[in-house]
Amino acid sequence: MTDTATVTDLLAKLISFDTTSRNSNLDLISWVEEQLIPLGFECRRIENSAGDKSNLWSRIGPDIPGGLVMSGHSDVVPVDGQPWDTDPFDMTEIDGRLFGRGTCDMKGFLALCLAFAPKFAAFNLKKPIHFAFSYDEEVGCQGAPLMIDDMVQRGARPDAVWVGEPTLWQVVSGHKGIMLTKVVVTGREAHSSLPHLGVSANGEAVDLMALLREIERDLTVNADPDSPFDPPYPTLSIGELHGGTATNILARECEFHFDLRCPPGYNPDEILEPFLEAAAKKDAALKQRYPECGVEVTKYTDVPGLAPGENNAAESLVRALTGDNALRAVAYATEAGQFHQAGMPAVVCGPGSIDQAHKPNEFVAKAQLAEGVKVFEDLIAYLQSV
Repeated sequence: MTDTATVTDLLAKLISFDTTSRNSNLDLISWVEEQLIPLGFECRRIENSAGDKSNLWSRIGPDIPGGLVMSGHSDVVPVDGQPWDTDPFDMTEIDGRLFGRGTCDMKGFLALCLAFAPKFAAFNLKKPIHFAFSYDEEVGCQGAPLMIDDMVQRGARPDAVWVGEPTLWQVVSGHKGIMLTKVVVTGREAHSSLPHLGVSANGEAVDLMALLREIERDLTVNADPDSPFDPPYPTLSIGELHGGTATNILARECEFHFDLRCPPGYNPDEILEPFLEAAAKKDAALKQRYPECGVEVTKYTDVPGLAPGENNAAESLVRALTGDNALRAVAYATEAGQFHQAGMPAVVCGPGSIDQAHKPNEFVAKAQLAEGVKVFEDLIAYLQSV
């Protein structure tokens, strides 16, 4: 029998691997393979170009198209500078809560998958069950596209994809997309008393950031009042800013990063068109003054949104398992949009609250894992009935 204690033990082991996105996740992947291969799962690694991180795709059941993908990411966000009361990589139980980095986001769902893997392997599946565990979701869903492409090329396209991000077991049928962009402004150093002899990268960057703020305000004013998203408009925020070396030196370089999160139906490239035009003009003007100066804009993540829609096999399945029929759309992005874009119907639903994600003292309630055991038991019953 699979019980909450089994899931909790597996979760503790998963938490013990420090899979912060800047680190390798290969030790965790190897351990997961050790759990699955003896059960008869076929396991396949899809690595990054450096070979220090890997997605893990695994399948039990017939080697045919269709079936269900259960998807989750193996990486977690950093704990640097956060005031934790416990060791974030040594799971601690206090008053029915399990504390540790990744307990909520989102190794609890991975633990449920592994806990039920023996049951999936125990009977003759008519369609396959896939586990799709990705890397670098927390830095822009970087790993999943390689795995999705691999699945398509091998003819392993599923009927449904279940992404187990924390939703308190409420069904989420739509989410915003996210585009992450890096801007590097290169100036020319000079004494701050002689600004005509150089270019302040910080000053030039401020012009561009001010334009982003104008775009942000316009998006807010023109929000769709009928949108199911909260907030209902695309959001644009500058999250990182680095520039300069001393107060009395014109900054040679300024780098900033921003994210744009759009509900389905918005075109992020169109939204950013005025900014990109301004950046190109500034780049040309700076190069005319000094050839080494300029502006470089790099889009490094573009994750599509997940649009709520009819006839979504994944959504229908998870609604049947949870009994939840409410319509929900969320502001964060997940790999579900990438699967859906590839023609694989996807839904988001899993243990824990997104309110606990990325915080110090992150936790998942044991009751959420217990509810997950019931949901997975109902999935087993469903698979035996079809």
